[in-house]
Amino acid sequence: MNITGTIDRPLTNDPKKQAPMKPSTNEPAGSAIEDFTTTGATGSRQNRTREMQLLQEALARAHMHDQLHEAERERQAARLATARRMQRRAERASMRARRALAMAVMQ
Repeated sequence: MNITGTIDRPLTNDPKKQAPMKPSTNEPAGSAIEDFTTTGATGSRQNRTREMQLLQEALARAHMHDQLHEAERERQAARLATARRMQRRAERASMRARRALAMAVMQ
């Protein structure tokens, strides 16, 4: 049984194996663009598919790159905040030690 495909559900997804489009008989002559070679259209369609696929990969790669840089900036900010907190803690401990020493000397 030989079943032909439709436009919505072609028999094959390979453009080279699909039947070329034929001009409609109910259109007036000269209304459509003249015949052109389907090899150029097929090639450009395949390139476009490949380009679109590569475009998606490039977008995903750029998104991951941005996420990695953002995570690194957040880690750097967290390290800076921790360092400042530790510095304030050390300064307070130093002031307590000075006061304790001054109290010991005064007595």
